[in-house]
Amino acid sequence: MPTSKTKTTKPAASSPAGQNAIDLLINDHKKVKKLFKEFEKRAKADDTDGKVEIARQICEELTIHAMVEEELFYPTAREFIKDQDMFNEAEVEHASAKDLIAQIEEMDGDEEMYDATVKVLSEYIEHHVTEEEEEMFPKVRKSKLDLNELGTQLAERKEELMSATA
Repeated sequence: MPTSKTKTTKPAASSPAGQNAIDLLINDHKKVKKLFKEFEKRAKADDTDGKVEIARQICEELTIHAMVEEELFYPTAREFIKDQDMFNEAEVEHASAKDLIAQIEEMDGDEEMYDATVKVLSEYIEHHVTEEEEEMFPKVRKSKLDLNELGTQLAERKEELMSATA
């Protein structure tokens, strides 16, 4: 875990993702937000196969994102930020999202509750992302956490997880 007391916020050239930890996580948020919008379009068009494929991508992206946050980002940031309630709440939100992801993965795309379940997941994620980006990330940016070093670790772990699911 990065424990450097040097504050750095510019992307590290050695980072596989070429960005710091927070930038990497924000890019994940943007990608999933676009996928949720695409899901809505497919659902409105009665494109069952298309919406199921998009939902699968959403579930995969969120699962990997949650894993890197829980394994690396949260534990490291907890060392620098003393607001443990904020991190605890984020982890509870992850647990709720994982429950919805599991439900979606077990459902058929033409089931009556499928679209509603994806919609609720979208709302949970929107709330979670807002809290991270408006509360957690600003506090972490102000800390002495080496975001470039952590960004490298996050990117490498994401790559491992993506390769394992491919």
